[in-house]
Amino acid sequence: MKDLIQKNISGKKVLLFFILANLVYAAMLIITIPEVMHYSGGMKILDMMPTGYDTYYVNTLLNTLGKSGRDSYLNHQLPLDLIYPALFGISSCLVLAYFLNKLKKLDSLLFYLCLIPLISGFFDYGENIGIISMLRDYPNISVLQVQITSTFSILKSILTSIYFIILIITLLAVAKNNFFPKKG
Repeated sequence: MKDLIQKNISGKKVLLFFILANLVYAAMLIITIPEVMHYSGGMKILDMMPTGYDTYYVNTLLNTLGKSGRDSYLNHQLPLDLIYPALFGISSCLVLAYFLNKLKKLDSLLFYLCLIPLISGFFDYGENIGIISMLRDYPNISVLQVQITSTFSILKSILTSIYFIILIITLLAVAKNNFFPKKG
């Protein structure tokens, strides 16, 4: 895994994955999420709830969405959200690896921090599969379906937050090295 990452941290590849991931994310934020939220009566969709949700909320949301809103969620939002976790995981992994390499820390244990966005992407897939399952099973959603999907949502959010904190710290270290190089 380390060799694969090291072979793909050229600036152009990192930038390409970063742009692709953010184009898909922008499409979701600008087009598909507002489309689904048009039907939600102001309720947040499950993808946008970092602290999770319970069965009451899920049933209320899916009822409020109605058939058209549930179809929009299933056929417009979720197909894009099945592309995004891989793009986010890969691009974020490569971005962090790129900057750790600039710090000459990629060969240290810090390398394993690059795996956090890949694991976050895994949990995002779990969340998406759970949401697809609930949309298809509605109105017969089980408490267990909701609990498992909500857990995936929470874990995705925690790991994504940890990743961005690590990235900010890494970028600050790179900036410090660039503006205040070590003498000697």
